[in-house]
Amino acid sequence: MTDRKLRVAVLFGGRSSEHAISCVSAGSVLSHLDRTRFEVIPVGISVDGTWVLGNGTPADLAIRDRVLPIVDASGAALTLPGDPTRKELVRIAGEAPGEVLSGVDVVFPVLHGAFGEDGTIQGLLELADLPYVGSGVLASATAMDKEFARRVLRADGFPVTDTVVLRSPDATGATAATVPTLTAQQRDRLGLPVFVKPARAGSSVGITKVEDWSDLPSAIATARRTDPKVLVEAAVIGREVECGVLEFPDGRVEASLPAEIRMVAANSAGWYDFSAKYLDDACEFDIPAKLDDDVTAELQTMAVAAFRSLGCQGLARVDFFVGADGSLTVNEINTMPGFTPISMFPRMWAVTGVDYPALLSILIDTAMARGTGLR
Repeated sequence: MTDRKLRVAVLFGGRSSEHAISCVSAGSVLSHLDRTRFEVIPVGISVDGTWVLGNGTPADLAIRDRVLPIVDASGAALTLPGDPTRKELVRIAGEAPGEVLSGVDVVFPVLHGAFGEDGTIQGLLELADLPYVGSGVLASATAMDKEFARRVLRADGFPVTDTVVLRSPDATGATAATVPTLTAQQRDRLGLPVFVKPARAGSSVGITKVEDWSDLPSAIATARRTDPKVLVEAAVIGREVECGVLEFPDGRVEASLPAEIRMVAANSAGWYDFSAKYLDDACEFDIPAKLDDDVTAELQTMAVAAFRSLGCQGLARVDFFVGADGSLTVNEINTMPGFTPISMFPRMWAVTGVDYPALLSILIDTAMARGTGLR
């Protein structure tokens, strides 16, 4: 053992529709990591998938005047070999290809959406035998796919939203002659309004609220620009409440105090969409949410149970609808929730008693304690 700092590779950006939000999350993480404990290696992944050494400047990863950040692909190109004997970042271009830029002890994949939060990067890290923050391959993939997450949760008795799944043709390479749509029976079952969304995306990207069936085809087409598999969900009347779940290095799993999102300013969509989340001053947050004590306790218990149901590890944010009678409906589970300055996960834990730097240290320590491989 040595007294050197733990080398933490922070991955951000990526090929998903949530590239910019991943950058913003990473900027906040880089600002709050304890530099007395950790040697931080920022690694950006460009929109085309190029891995580059980042400059580690949080200000370059912020939203400025409604302009979203993007990974600069001109940095030193590198790769992380899927070789358990290496555990290092290697230069692949420039004056010294093959040069080892740095060894790595643990990876913090601050990646949202496809090719990051969906089990793909987790598979690479398992191959490389590198500990990493967050859930493993199966839990990440299951939670990312809203269809299968709800199948698992429903099988375990959790109340979930009523949903119809619209898939592309089954044949490999087939193309749909028409946009898939709902049957009359499905429309009657779901009623109006409905929310049309990509099955495997987040940050409210590609989601449309439909209040007239004539608008359904365009909403489906919008969602399919992000994901060929589309969900059409019945609207649930209730308050939007979120709860953070955190695993500690000793194996304990605890829930944070919940937070409620309230729309206080009109926006073009009329609901908590991407602009309301990240660009407009359209929302207020109650942390903790103003719920009866028994509802809060039930919500926290259900959040931890849902985390365990999907086999999650490290962290998750569980989103609920809370009915007027206190009834709970699980909306979705995010295995790598946002870490932006306005994101609920770190803010909920701060109110619960775990500040941002301590939260990041717990996540990294838990990853190191867990390791890789079957468990």
